[in-house]
Amino acid sequence: MRLFQNSGLNPTYRPRLADLVGKGRGFEQQKQVFLNDRYGAAHVLLPILGRSPEGFFTNGDDESLQRAWARENGLGEDTRMADILLAQIEQHKADVFYNLDPYRYDASFINRLPGHVKRKIAWRAAPGKIDFSGYDLVVCNFPSMRRLWEEQGAKTAHFFPAHDPELDGVAANRNRDIDVLFFGGYSRHHQRRRQILETVAHLSKRHHVVFHLDLSRYTPLAETPLGWFGPLRAVRRPPAIRKVSAPPVFGRAMYAELGRAKLVVNASIDMAGPDRGNMRCFETMGAGALLVSDSGNYPSPMRDEETMIVYERPQDAAKKIQQKLEDGSWDKIGWAGHRAIREEYSKERQFARFLELI
Repeated sequence: MRLFQNSGLNPTYRPRLADLVGKGRGFEQQKQVFLNDRYGAAHVLLPILGRSPEGFFTNGDDESLQRAWARENGLGEDTRMADILLAQIEQHKADVFYNLDPYRYDASFINRLPGHVKRKIAWRAAPGKIDFSGYDLVVCNFPSMRRLWEEQGAKTAHFFPAHDPELDGVAANRNRDIDVLFFGGYSRHHQRRRQILETVAHLSKRHHVVFHLDLSRYTPLAETPLGWFGPLRAVRRPPAIRKVSAPPVFGRAMYAELGRAKLVVNASIDMAGPDRGNMRCFETMGAGALLVSDSGNYPSPMRDEETMIVYERPQDAAKKIQQKLEDGSWDKIGWAGHRAIREEYSKERQFARFLELI
């Protein structure tokens, strides 16, 4: 089976990747730098991570990467990004196209694929209006999202992120100097998250608390006198959060921070619905930190007081964090979470499930 996997980049991650890649590197060199940094590794399939010749991976929205391939394969500098991606698929003679970026590459792109592509599968775990009509399957691990896509006419199936084995070495470190860690977005879509983070941030009076925040582009303005009134208030950080804020981290830099953390707070965004088990849960538990996350519907290996901690209200989160730090049980539960994710959500099981889908 010749597999082609396409993904995409968070805009805030791009500067880090550009620094890692440098200048003058070809397509394969740039791709290997990206894969080695482990950004989004929970979603990258086993043949790609194993560098199988049957697999091809790219980020279709990474202009530096895609232009390098275009130059190496005789395409002009004015070739559209979608056309470069199509040429890659044709050259690879892919049997299966697995796309993690269907918002950018929807049915209008899928309908242009060559006949040798027999199966077209999209991953999507966030709401939005997308034309999935060209895809055979839309997959994710959130039942509520699947119902949404089915209402829009798509056929769906259950699929899931997987434990990155690179995190095993991170998890082995139990001497950790950050008591409470958070990393994630902070925008107008995160009002519930804001309440949780503000409550937890007050623990910094007694503990080492670090929030790596991917801020809204309006936050700097919102935190000037101009932002005290009107809609910008929604993206202004309260003083307690600002005090513990740090720049966003990605890839192996994020893994390094996870290896320093005793507990990691997860707080779903306002549009997430009742389902839980986002990539942050997999990364945190995979790194052996104690996951402290909001209540909802979790997959079976994520069990309250056994492999993670669940809270109902922001005040509950702060109390439970304080308790686990004081009695030292963060270590035992965090290690149990690592074992559960490593065993139940291995890369081998993820790919075996993918083969079932195709």
